[in-house]
Amino acid sequence: MSKAPSLTDKGAGTAKGTGMSRHPATEILHSGRDPARQHGFVNPPAYRGSTVVFPTLDALEDYDNQPFRYGRHGTPTTAALEDALCRLDGGERTLLTASGYQAVTTAILAFVKSGDHILMVDSVYQPTRKFCDTILARLGVATTYYDPLIGGGIAGLMQANTRVVFTESPGSLTFEMQDIGAIVAAAHARGAFVLMDNTWATPYYFRPLAHGVDVSILACTKYIVGHADAMLGAITSNARAAKLVEEARATLGGCPGSEEAYLGLRGLRTLGVRLDRHQRSALEVARWLASRPEVERLLHPALPSDPGHALWKSQFMGASGLFSMILKPAPRKAQAAMLDGLELFGMGYSWGGYESLIIPFNPKRYRTATDWTAEGPAFRLHIGLDDVGDLITDLEAGFKRLNAAR
Repeated sequence: MSKAPSLTDKGAGTAKGTGMSRHPATEILHSGRDPARQHGFVNPPAYRGSTVVFPTLDALEDYDNQPFRYGRHGTPTTAALEDALCRLDGGERTLLTASGYQAVTTAILAFVKSGDHILMVDSVYQPTRKFCDTILARLGVATTYYDPLIGGGIAGLMQANTRVVFTESPGSLTFEMQDIGAIVAAAHARGAFVLMDNTWATPYYFRPLAHGVDVSILACTKYIVGHADAMLGAITSNARAAKLVEEARATLGGCPGSEEAYLGLRGLRTLGVRLDRHQRSALEVARWLASRPEVERLLHPALPSDPGHALWKSQFMGASGLFSMILKPAPRKAQAAMLDGLELFGMGYSWGGYESLIIPFNPKRYRTATDWTAEGPAFRLHIGLDDVGDLITDLEAGFKRLNAAR
């Protein structure tokens, strides 16, 4: 099991403005808050508002240089979370959005115009693929999907008008690990920007910008909020990309609600202990699943048996609670018997909260650059904060129902 990260590990940086290196577990507790400015209260309050009044005509006319101008552009609450996430990710600027998907679309739109081309990893989150195939296509931006295992070979797909290389490692549902360093080198050699959806690891376990990525994207809905009760996204950029992203977010008008930003701050404070628990529990459940006769193989890069394990070990500082399994062939009625009777695992399309989840998936329907050859059914699991023994008992009973219904 990988240890919790140190700021001297695998590309970690120094907390901006502190003058000292901090362990991320410490940074998430102290960044983005200032009790002295809050009458001694530990947490920043939730500022709710649209209108900001200016004390003088000079201040009003100097609108763009005021710290707070209008609710859509941010409040002290959103600024606190942006500052905390920026420090954790080692970026130049973090901007919040109303969802992780809005963070993805805003980040891409920051760099492209009609006639441009982007390279999109074939294992990407499905709504991101839909955005490329619909909105971007209508805007005249072409998308080429590429094999997540291509590494430095992506240089062969670069075109003169390629503006963005989009990565997601490990991949959604299927968990392929990408060689981020090799992809960054190839993309930057041709002047393209590299974007990464880093929701699975969060900056606690992987810092994309330290590996040369220009923009790190989070669905804060997942592990940052951590309680399945808010929609929130974040875009953290390096100095090269920050201005472009800031202009795009302001022009598109995306912004989170005050309560959502507050819930993101609340969740951030316990990110370290939750992720450490998710990691331990998920690995324990995965090892148990590996011993089951019903399981064909597991898709979890932190397992030594996984094809991407070496890349994960060299790049990442930990693993979260999300992974997949492929079962040996079983009819749908047997799969339904297994899933419908589960007591602790819910069937739902999000993850990253305290709850445990399971969903079936079939990549054959949407992959275009790679083939999905598994014969048996595939399931994605999120291991929550439940007792591991209870989760295993629930799955064991599920396998009994599956076998009885074959």
